[in-house]
Amino acid sequence: MSKVQIKVNDNGSLRITGEVELLDGAGNVMETKPAFSLCRCGLSNNKPFCDGSHKGKFDSQVRVAKEE
Repeated sequence: MSKVQIKVNDNGSLRITGEVELLDGAGNVMETKPAFSLCRCGLSNNKPFCDGSHKGKFDSQVRVAKEE
């Protein structure tokens, strides 16, 4: 199985690449593509998937603190 990658995009979605199984709250499998984005802002009309509704309305940057 290939390694799954989840990228936290600045001011946007979670970008998922790799072979994953996405389940809804009831445990039902949701159809996905080999790469897809999940909503992080709550504004998408296509939750849990991102539809770009966050643009200009969501401010969140995630960075790993580097040790000195």
